[in-house]
Amino acid sequence: MSFEEKTLRTVPVVAVRGSVVFPHTDSLLSFGRNKSISAVNTAFQEDRVIAVFSQKNPESEDPEFSDLYKVGTIATITQMMTVDGEIHAMIKGQARVRIVEELAKEPHMVAKIEEIAEEEADTDESQALARQLTELFRRAVNLGKNVEIPVVMRIISGQAETVELVDSVAALLDIRIKEKLGLLNVFSVKDRLQKVIDLLAREVNILDLERTITMKTQKKFEDQMKKAMLREKKKTIQRELGELGEEDETSEDEVKEYEAKIKKAGMPKVAEEKAKKELKRFGQMNPNNPENAYIRNYLDWLTDMPWSKASPNNISITKAGKILDGDHFGLEKVKQRILEYLAVMKLKKDNKKSKEASQPTILCFMGPPGVGKTSIGKSIAKSLGREFVRVSLGGLRDEAEIRGHRRTYVGALPGRIIQGMKTAGTKNPVFMLDEIDKLGVDFRGDPSSALLEALDPEQNKEFSDHYLEVPFDLSEVMFIATGNVLDTIPAPLKDRMEIIAFAGYIDSEKLNIAKKYLWPKQVKLHGLEGSKLEMKDDALKEIIASYTREAGVRDLERNMAGICRKIARLVAEKKKYPAKIGKEDIRKLMGPKRFTSLIAEKADEVGMATGMYVTSVGGGILFVEVAIMPGRGKLILTGQLGDVMKESAMAAFTWTKAHWATLGLKRDFGSKVDIHIHVPEGAVPKDGPSAGVAITTSLVSALTGLPVRRDVSMTGEVTLRGRVLEIGGVKEKVTAAHRAGIRTIILPKDNKKDLEDVPGYVKKDIKFIFAAGVEDVLKVAVKNWPAKRNIKENAPHRSLIAQA
Repeated sequence: MSFEEKTLRTVPVVAVRGSVVFPHTDSLLSFGRNKSISAVNTAFQEDRVIAVFSQKNPESEDPEFSDLYKVGTIATITQMMTVDGEIHAMIKGQARVRIVEELAKEPHMVAKIEEIAEEEADTDESQALARQLTELFRRAVNLGKNVEIPVVMRIISGQAETVELVDSVAALLDIRIKEKLGLLNVFSVKDRLQKVIDLLAREVNILDLERTITMKTQKKFEDQMKKAMLREKKKTIQRELGELGEEDETSEDEVKEYEAKIKKAGMPKVAEEKAKKELKRFGQMNPNNPENAYIRNYLDWLTDMPWSKASPNNISITKAGKILDGDHFGLEKVKQRILEYLAVMKLKKDNKKSKEASQPTILCFMGPPGVGKTSIGKSIAKSLGREFVRVSLGGLRDEAEIRGHRRTYVGALPGRIIQGMKTAGTKNPVFMLDEIDKLGVDFRGDPSSALLEALDPEQNKEFSDHYLEVPFDLSEVMFIATGNVLDTIPAPLKDRMEIIAFAGYIDSEKLNIAKKYLWPKQVKLHGLEGSKLEMKDDALKEIIASYTREAGVRDLERNMAGICRKIARLVAEKKKYPAKIGKEDIRKLMGPKRFTSLIAEKADEVGMATGMYVTSVGGGILFVEVAIMPGRGKLILTGQLGDVMKESAMAAFTWTKAHWATLGLKRDFGSKVDIHIHVPEGAVPKDGPSAGVAITTSLVSALTGLPVRRDVSMTGEVTLRGRVLEIGGVKEKVTAAHRAGIRTIILPKDNKKDLEDVPGYVKKDIKFIFAAGVEDVLKVAVKNWPAKRNIKENAPHRSLIAQA
């Protein structure tokens, strides 16, 4: 198209984004905005002339004149097609223009434009620069620049004018939009040629470098292909000679896979060097070598270990408290100690300067079965957002189970610690060592001694496993041990752990646990959610009192599961069932009572005292019976009493003989009678010193003929001097006595502090007597005390009594 002689012209104006239209070049543009579509349609219907300007902000959807760059291009629309509401137009740039006057903004922009004249277009210097540009462009095409053939032919043929040449090459440059706009604003042809030559030269250098890299890569690839082909030929020859089976081949891909896994594992330097050394042996080894499989297994363990992968370790004390309270009822002291532990961890984590942050305390949960030791460990892991790993140590007798086997043994494997770390997949899990008190010892070593290094915060930074042969860092692991009995744990191992005692649940706690956790869980597990099945409190209390006798709640849950199974059968058979299970329904569903409550004797009797005991399954009351027979001072003990309990009986007998005068007895009574002490439930073994007070009281009662009060229960160890010593298990003993109907309890004076653990509703019903000596016990427990004294027999020996 030729322009009129007038320098000003009124044309539609269209804004484009993300592109620049140069004069003397063809461009394919798409228009989708309403103003752009209107401008293109108007221009196409008139003289097909339009002014194209790039907009400053590509994000603007409705640009004004002020949003356009000052210099644009006037162009002719050569072809146009509408598809799905968008216009695709081929336009040919004609000349650089600028806006002189803004005429309209709606329905599209219209303006008067002025053509910008080209400067220094036909000078000798411009001609020389044009030839240099043509040659440089030819070189770029030879190096692989992607340009359409007609465009290449037009540029390198020499037929294009200098202005057309420089604009055509500028449009083809692989540069940013701002750089292209800069070229559009250069009006001097000579200056424009120089800038385009500089930019094209930079592109040629990049293309040249890319070709060099490609050639090197191609050569390297060809070398690898050649080596791979030679290896395959070698293997083929070995197969023909019978030296190699196809199933035994060590693949080159396998070696590369291990190299990638070693690099990705993030191992410490020592472990990485060991892995690379073994991988080198693996790659060079004959596939028929039996050691090939051992090395492969070893490399798998090394690369799969969580050397550098860790959980986020988010410690929120509030969140942890809510999770612990939500998952477990009761255990308040245990929860407080765990939250204190987590608080210390958080402070150390927040304090970047703390050098002790990697040395946590090892916790040990000690208590009877079924009280929630393992589950509370899971709750700790949940509250920290860490992985949870549980390893059962019950019955372990081989040290290699902890430290692993040497790789020289067939079927060697790492120990339980390393296996657990691999299972966790992180280097900072919560690691539970369950049943640590049940480790054994035999000719294969002592597993408890092997645990010393793992559980010592000063040493476990470099835990040594015999199989791995490289140190593994356990310092970020939170170890929690559990057990039932503290006495069987070796002292060095016990010294490395902080013991947290779990007491058995009392009836009220069991009732709440059953209501909130166990019953809803069993109803859901047995598919009874839609039956609206409920269990009343009196029914739960009946199960707890008459069908279970335990410190935990496992048997309680089993009984509930039994009830749910019976109800499920009734539902399945479409028979009538109790929707609200009461106490009267329990007998029908569960049969006769399994246990009867140990109720205190109804009448005050001579020679029978009520004591208290505690075992791993909870507390209870027991009766001590004493019978006096003519004899020669023999002491008979029955009821499967342990050594300590027998010694308590002997101490009680000695005390009564030493205090014969105080008790109103004859001096030589001990040599003329036999005393039989029996503790009922003879099939149950019994031991411990805390029955000393009850034995002494029943013995005194039998000898003096004074009855023991039926509503008084007692506990405490008695010395030969008559002192009453402190005992343990006060909470369990007192609660059991309260359940049996006891309303007065005699405790050692030093156990007064332990009443803090006793529930308030129990303390409210019971009168506590704190005894320092046997005489304090007898005053309360024996009716009509003190005993009548025989003055004639006693008078000469009062000084001896005082000394005793």
